[in-house]
Amino acid sequence: MTAKLEILRTGLFATVQDLGRPGHAALGVGRSGAADSGSLRLANRLVGNPESNAGIETTLGGLSLRTSEHTLVAVTGASCPITAGGRAAGPNAPIVLRPGEELVLGTAADGLRCYVAVRGGLDVAPVLGSRSTDTMGKVGPPVLAAGMTLPVGQRVAGPPVVDLAPRPALPEELVLRVTPGPRLDWFTADALSTLESTAYVVTSDVDRIGIRLDGPALRRVREGELLPEAGVPGAMQIPPSGKPIVFLADHPITGGYPVAAVVDERDLDLAAQALPGKRIRFTT
Repeated sequence: MTAKLEILRTGLFATVQDLGRPGHAALGVGRSGAADSGSLRLANRLVGNPESNAGIETTLGGLSLRTSEHTLVAVTGASCPITAGGRAAGPNAPIVLRPGEELVLGTAADGLRCYVAVRGGLDVAPVLGSRSTDTMGKVGPPVLAAGMTLPVGQRVAGPPVVDLAPRPALPEELVLRVTPGPRLDWFTADALSTLESTAYVVTSDVDRIGIRLDGPALRRVREGELLPEAGVPGAMQIPPSGKPIVFLADHPITGGYPVAAVVDERDLDLAAQALPGKRIRFTT
Protein backbone atom coordinates (compact mmCIF):
# COMPACT_ATOMS: atom_id res chain seq x y z
CA MET A 1 0.00 0.00 0.00
CA THR A 2 1.29 3.46 -0.90
CA ALA A 3 2.18 5.53 2.13
CA LYS A 4 0.57 8.91 2.71
CA LEU A 5 1.53 11.78 4.97
CA GLU A 6 -1.28 13.69 6.67
CA ILE A 7 -0.37 17.26 7.57
CA LEU A 8 -1.62 17.97 11.10
CA ARG A 9 0.10 21.32 11.65
CA THR A 10 2.30 23.43 9.38
CA GLY A 11 3.91 25.86 11.77
CA LEU A 12 4.48 29.36 10.43
CA PHE A 13 4.79 28.38 6.77
CA ALA A 14 5.44 25.13 4.91
CA THR A 15 5.74 24.13 1.27
CA VAL A 16 6.75 21.20 -0.91
CA GLN A 17 10.17 21.76 -2.47
CA ASP A 18 12.66 19.89 -4.64
CA LEU A 19 15.70 21.32 -6.45
CA GLY A 20 13.57 23.60 -8.63
CA ARG A 21 12.63 24.10 -12.27
CA PRO A 22 15.56 25.79 -14.07
CA GLY A 23 15.36 26.77 -17.71
CA HIS A 24 12.00 28.55 -17.84
CA ALA A 25 13.01 32.16 -17.15
CA ALA A 26 12.11 33.15 -20.72
CA LEU A 27 8.53 32.16 -19.87
CA GLY A 28 8.59 34.27 -16.72
CA VAL A 29 8.90 31.21 -14.47
CA GLY A 30 11.71 31.24 -11.90
CA ARG A 31 13.76 28.28 -10.68
CA SER A 32 12.32 28.21 -7.14
CA GLY A 33 13.26 25.01 -5.24
CA ALA A 34 14.56 24.57 -1.70
CA ALA A 35 15.95 27.81 -0.29
CA ASP A 36 18.64 25.76 1.50
CA SER A 37 19.23 23.14 -1.16
CA GLY A 38 22.13 21.54 0.73
CA SER A 39 19.85 20.64 3.63
CA LEU A 40 17.24 19.09 1.32
CA ARG A 41 19.94 17.13 -0.51
CA LEU A 42 21.26 15.79 2.81
CA ALA A 43 17.79 14.82 4.05
CA ASN A 44 17.20 12.86 0.86
CA ARG A 45 20.55 11.08 1.07
CA LEU A 46 19.84 10.07 4.68
CA VAL A 47 16.72 8.13 3.64
CA GLY A 48 18.27 6.66 0.48
CA ASN A 49 16.60 8.99 -2.02
CA PRO A 50 17.98 10.75 -5.07
CA GLU A 51 18.94 14.26 -3.95
CA SER A 52 16.31 15.76 -6.27
CA ASN A 53 13.29 14.14 -4.57
CA ALA A 54 10.64 16.48 -3.21
CA GLY A 55 10.38 17.04 0.54
CA ILE A 56 8.88 19.58 2.91
CA GLU A 57 10.40 22.97 3.73
CA THR A 58 9.04 24.57 6.90
CA THR A 59 9.82 27.98 8.36
CA LEU A 60 10.88 27.96 12.04
CA GLY A 61 9.81 24.33 12.50
CA GLY A 62 6.39 23.77 14.03
CA LEU A 63 5.44 21.02 11.54
CA SER A 64 3.44 17.97 12.60
CA LEU A 65 2.47 15.08 10.32
CA ARG A 66 1.17 11.51 10.55
CA THR A 67 2.14 8.55 8.36
CA SER A 68 -0.21 5.80 7.16
CA GLU A 69 2.52 3.17 6.72
CA HIS A 70 6.00 2.27 7.94
CA THR A 71 8.06 5.21 6.73
CA LEU A 72 11.65 6.43 6.94
CA VAL A 73 12.13 10.18 7.29
CA ALA A 74 14.95 12.62 8.05
CA VAL A 75 14.96 16.20 9.36
CA THR A 76 17.74 18.65 8.45
CA GLY A 77 18.33 22.39 8.29
CA ALA A 78 17.57 24.62 11.26
CA SER A 79 18.03 22.92 14.62
CA CYS A 80 14.75 22.11 16.40
CA PRO A 81 13.35 19.55 18.89
CA ILE A 82 12.01 16.43 17.13
CA THR A 83 9.73 13.62 18.29
CA ALA A 84 8.69 10.55 16.31
CA GLY A 85 5.78 8.55 17.72
CA GLY A 86 6.30 10.42 20.97
CA ARG A 87 9.96 9.36 21.13
CA ALA A 88 12.77 11.90 21.07
CA ALA A 89 14.61 11.88 17.75
CA GLY A 90 17.63 13.68 16.40
CA PRO A 91 18.32 15.78 13.30
CA ASN A 92 20.51 14.72 10.37
CA ALA A 93 19.70 11.03 10.86
CA PRO A 94 17.16 8.50 9.53
CA ILE A 95 14.00 8.26 11.68
CA VAL A 96 11.57 5.33 11.55
CA LEU A 97 7.84 6.08 11.74
CA ARG A 98 5.35 3.25 12.27
CA PRO A 99 1.81 3.36 10.83
CA GLY A 100 -0.21 6.06 12.55
CA GLU A 101 2.76 7.66 14.27
CA GLU A 102 3.38 11.39 14.23
CA LEU A 103 6.53 13.32 13.42
CA VAL A 104 6.56 16.59 15.37
CA LEU A 105 9.03 19.45 14.91
CA GLY A 106 9.33 22.02 17.69
CA THR A 107 10.31 25.65 17.18
CA ALA A 108 13.65 26.13 15.42
CA ALA A 109 16.30 27.69 17.63
CA ASP A 110 19.27 27.91 15.25
CA GLY A 111 18.34 28.84 11.71
CA LEU A 112 15.17 29.63 9.81
CA ARG A 113 14.22 26.62 7.67
CA CYS A 114 13.83 22.89 8.40
CA TYR A 115 13.57 20.13 5.80
CA VAL A 116 11.76 16.81 6.01
CA ALA A 117 12.50 14.06 3.47
CA VAL A 118 10.58 10.79 3.30
CA ARG A 119 11.91 7.66 1.65
CA GLY A 120 10.51 7.54 -1.89
CA GLY A 121 9.90 11.29 -2.04
CA LEU A 122 6.65 13.23 -2.11
CA ASP A 123 4.67 12.27 -5.19
CA VAL A 124 2.65 15.43 -5.75
CA ALA A 125 1.98 16.39 -9.36
CA PRO A 126 4.96 18.11 -11.03
CA VAL A 127 4.56 21.41 -12.87
CA LEU A 128 7.10 22.14 -15.61
CA GLY A 129 9.19 19.23 -14.37
CA SER A 130 9.33 20.24 -10.70
CA ARG A 131 7.29 19.68 -7.54
CA SER A 132 8.46 22.94 -5.98
CA THR A 133 6.04 25.58 -4.74
CA ASP A 134 6.99 28.97 -6.19
CA THR A 135 5.49 31.49 -3.78
CA MET A 136 6.21 34.45 -6.07
CA GLY A 137 5.02 32.99 -9.36
CA LYS A 138 2.21 30.87 -7.85
CA VAL A 139 3.49 27.83 -9.70
CA GLY A 140 3.53 24.28 -8.35
CA PRO A 141 1.62 22.66 -5.49
CA PRO A 142 -0.28 24.86 -3.02
CA VAL A 143 1.20 26.04 0.25
CA LEU A 144 0.67 23.30 2.83
CA ALA A 145 -2.24 23.49 5.27
CA ALA A 146 -3.50 21.30 8.09
CA GLY A 147 -5.67 18.48 6.76
CA MET A 148 -3.79 18.02 3.48
CA THR A 149 -2.59 14.52 2.53
CA LEU A 150 0.61 14.05 0.55
CA PRO A 151 1.27 10.82 -1.40
CA VAL A 152 4.68 9.19 -0.95
CA GLY A 153 6.43 7.98 -4.10
CA GLN A 154 8.73 5.04 -4.75
CA ARG A 155 11.76 6.79 -6.26
CA VAL A 156 14.78 5.65 -4.24
CA ALA A 157 18.51 5.50 -4.91
CA GLY A 158 19.33 2.58 -2.65
CA PRO A 159 19.36 1.70 1.05
CA PRO A 160 20.36 4.37 3.59
CA VAL A 161 24.09 4.10 4.23
CA VAL A 162 24.71 6.34 7.28
CA ASP A 163 23.11 6.62 10.72
CA LEU A 164 24.12 10.23 11.37
CA ALA A 165 25.54 13.16 9.40
CA PRO A 166 26.70 15.72 12.00
CA ARG A 167 26.61 19.36 10.90
CA PRO A 168 28.07 22.39 12.69
CA ALA A 169 25.85 25.03 14.20
CA LEU A 170 25.40 28.25 12.28
CA PRO A 171 28.11 30.81 13.14
CA GLU A 172 27.13 33.86 15.14
CA GLU A 173 27.92 35.99 12.11
CA LEU A 174 27.43 34.75 8.55
CA VAL A 175 30.11 35.53 5.99
CA LEU A 176 28.86 35.55 2.40
CA ARG A 177 31.13 35.85 -0.62
CA VAL A 178 30.09 38.29 -3.36
CA THR A 179 31.18 39.21 -6.85
CA PRO A 180 30.60 42.61 -8.53
CA GLY A 181 27.14 42.94 -10.04
CA PRO A 182 26.19 44.05 -13.55
CA ARG A 183 25.23 47.58 -12.41
CA LEU A 184 28.08 48.31 -10.00
CA ASP A 185 28.93 51.38 -12.10
CA TRP A 186 25.70 53.00 -10.87
CA PHE A 187 27.35 53.37 -7.45
CA THR A 188 30.31 55.26 -6.03
CA ALA A 189 33.76 53.76 -6.46
CA ASP A 190 33.83 52.72 -2.81
CA ALA A 191 30.56 50.72 -3.02
CA LEU A 192 32.15 47.28 -2.56
CA SER A 193 34.40 48.49 0.26
CA THR A 194 31.32 49.99 1.93
CA LEU A 195 29.59 46.64 1.59
CA GLU A 196 32.55 44.93 3.27
CA SER A 197 33.16 47.59 5.90
CA THR A 198 30.82 46.34 8.62
CA ALA A 199 28.13 43.75 9.31
CA TYR A 200 24.59 44.14 8.00
CA VAL A 201 21.61 42.97 10.06
CA VAL A 202 18.74 40.88 8.69
CA THR A 203 15.46 42.78 9.14
CA SER A 204 12.04 41.22 9.78
CA ASP A 205 11.34 41.54 6.04
CA VAL A 206 12.55 38.08 5.02
CA ASP A 207 10.85 35.27 3.10
CA ARG A 208 11.55 32.86 0.23
CA ILE A 209 11.73 35.82 -2.15
CA GLY A 210 14.58 37.64 -0.44
CA ILE A 211 16.20 39.25 2.58
CA ARG A 212 16.11 42.96 3.31
CA LEU A 213 19.19 44.14 5.22
CA ASP A 214 19.96 47.10 7.45
CA GLY A 215 23.42 48.63 7.48
CA PRO A 216 25.59 51.09 5.55
CA ALA A 217 23.82 52.49 2.50
CA LEU A 218 25.44 52.20 -0.93
CA ARG A 219 25.53 55.61 -2.60
CA ARG A 220 24.44 56.10 -6.20
CA VAL A 221 26.20 58.18 -8.84
CA ARG A 222 23.39 57.79 -11.39
CA GLU A 223 19.83 58.96 -10.95
CA GLY A 224 16.68 57.34 -12.25
CA GLU A 225 15.75 53.67 -12.44
CA LEU A 226 16.38 50.84 -14.85
CA LEU A 227 13.88 48.88 -16.84
CA PRO A 228 13.26 45.56 -15.05
CA GLU A 229 16.06 43.07 -15.67
CA ALA A 230 16.47 39.34 -15.16
CA GLY A 231 17.70 38.28 -11.74
CA VAL A 232 19.41 35.26 -10.24
CA PRO A 233 19.40 33.82 -6.72
CA GLY A 234 21.90 35.86 -4.73
CA ALA A 235 21.47 39.06 -6.77
CA MET A 236 21.78 42.07 -4.47
CA GLN A 237 19.54 44.85 -5.70
CA ILE A 238 19.77 48.28 -4.13
CA PRO A 239 16.54 50.28 -3.71
CA PRO A 240 16.53 54.07 -3.20
CA SER A 241 17.30 53.62 0.52
CA GLY A 242 20.72 52.20 -0.44
CA LYS A 243 20.12 49.19 1.87
CA PRO A 244 20.66 45.84 0.07
CA ILE A 245 18.00 43.25 -0.73
CA VAL A 246 19.39 39.76 -1.42
CA PHE A 247 17.31 37.57 -3.72
CA LEU A 248 16.55 34.00 -2.62
CA ALA A 249 14.85 31.03 -4.31
CA ASP A 250 11.55 32.64 -5.35
CA HIS A 251 13.04 35.95 -6.50
CA PRO A 252 11.39 38.14 -9.17
CA ILE A 253 13.00 40.20 -11.89
CA THR A 254 14.82 43.24 -10.50
CA GLY A 255 11.93 45.70 -10.42
CA GLY A 256 14.09 48.50 -11.78
CA TYR A 257 16.69 48.62 -8.99
CA PRO A 258 20.36 48.19 -9.96
CA VAL A 259 22.21 45.05 -8.85
CA ALA A 260 25.48 46.04 -7.21
CA ALA A 261 26.75 42.57 -6.29
CA VAL A 262 25.82 38.89 -6.39
CA VAL A 263 26.17 36.46 -3.48
CA ASP A 264 28.12 33.34 -4.42
CA GLU A 265 25.74 30.45 -5.04
CA ARG A 266 27.79 28.31 -2.64
CA ASP A 267 26.76 30.64 0.21
CA LEU A 268 23.04 30.88 -0.53
CA ASP A 269 22.22 27.98 1.82
CA LEU A 270 23.67 30.05 4.67
CA ALA A 271 21.71 33.12 3.57
CA ALA A 272 18.50 31.06 3.51
CA GLN A 273 18.98 30.20 7.20
CA ALA A 274 19.42 33.81 8.36
CA LEU A 275 16.89 34.77 11.03
CA PRO A 276 15.84 38.38 11.58
CA GLY A 277 18.53 39.98 13.71
CA LYS A 278 21.31 37.80 12.26
CA ARG A 279 24.50 39.64 11.36
CA ILE A 280 25.90 39.16 7.85
CA ARG A 281 29.27 40.23 6.51
CA PHE A 282 30.15 40.34 2.83
CA THR A 283 33.55 39.62 1.36
CA THR A 284 34.84 39.71 -2.21
